[in-house]
Amino acid sequence: MSDALAAVHRAFRSEYGRTVAILMRTLDDLDAAEDAVQDAFVAAADTWPSQGVPPSPQAWIVTTARRRAIDRIRRTQTEQRYAPRIAHDPVVERDANDDDELRMILLCAHPSLSPESQVALTLRFVGGLTAAEIARALGSTEATTSQRLSRAKRKIKDARIGLPEPERVQDRLGVVLAVVYAIYNEGYVTTSGQLSRFDLSQEGVRLARLVVAHTRGQVEAKGLLALLLLLQARRPARIAGDGSLVPLPEQDRARWQRDMIDEGQALVRECLAANRPGPYQLQAAIQAVHCDAASDAETDWRQILALYDMLLPMVPTTAVRTARVVALSHVAGPQAALAELDADSPDQAGPPDQYVLAVRADLLERLGRVEEAQALFLRAADVAANDAERRHLRRRAARVERDGADSD
Repeated sequence: MSDALAAVHRAFRSEYGRTVAILMRTLDDLDAAEDAVQDAFVAAADTWPSQGVPPSPQAWIVTTARRRAIDRIRRTQTEQRYAPRIAHDPVVERDANDDDELRMILLCAHPSLSPESQVALTLRFVGGLTAAEIARALGSTEATTSQRLSRAKRKIKDARIGLPEPERVQDRLGVVLAVVYAIYNEGYVTTSGQLSRFDLSQEGVRLARLVVAHTRGQVEAKGLLALLLLLQARRPARIAGDGSLVPLPEQDRARWQRDMIDEGQALVRECLAANRPGPYQLQAAIQAVHCDAASDAETDWRQILALYDMLLPMVPTTAVRTARVVALSHVAGPQAALAELDADSPDQAGPPDQYVLAVRADLLERLGRVEEAQALFLRAADVAANDAERRHLRRRAARVERDGADSD
């Protein structure tokens, strides 16, 4: 990919939602605004490789999108109603700011929309994700996600839902935090290809900062920001030079970004002082304990287990149960952890969960049941969504086989 086309992709990720928000404030039509912005990015892909990347890509996109909107309006014979407003609208003339983006998040989080639609719309208009990436984040199919997006946009249009004021963030905070977390997670472990996408995970951190700034210190918003900072701080050590996954126990902790850890831990302390624990605060506290340890052997697993015991009633998901089992294995041993894993996730219909399979395989390996462990690592690799994770799990299976052969 050329540098110019890479710049188009970066601009799409960072500016798509904000530019749609700018045009929508004038058009009051999400579809029309989105069509004009898409036209602008097509124009950028056509012209930037030959004419060069403009000094301000965001301003270029806004200006071009505005012109495309005027062209579309003229073609639909409604020039006198809209075109003068767009051509001279000072809101469109200026650069998009944080309020524009926050208002777009709030529009996507409108209470008349289903939770799934709220998340999908935000991932589309704020994170710039494709339907395939949104489907991965929601555990759905691309076709279902595309239909959900179309229905949600039609509902916004039919109900004439406009851009809310930034102050409404307090009313929709739960959904806003959920979609920001989903955006970060899609960057942390991408749908396919490379292990993670730095620009998208950084976008999640940026949006978390934006929400904290507009929620007057709401502790769950601080908890989410702390969680993302502590996860993002470990990124340099999490990805090897060849793009492969480096699991937490094997990471070079000297490569962790200490400034982000310090900021995240300071936020965790502020949350603890408020004494109003919530799911994001507890997850941040768990990551803070990991970041406190100078090595994997020095990790305070009893404290982590206690935090998971608080988190599980709030978030009774397979992911949290499985993570708690990992902590239990370091406190009570792999046999006790395996018994709990079996009790929590009995055999049932439906697709297997790669993380449950991988954790079970790890416990079996630690118990010396190498053939069973190898088979489960390979099974986890078969259902892994990300190429880098798939390669990592296959390497684990090969290592189990090699170590088992050496012990014979």
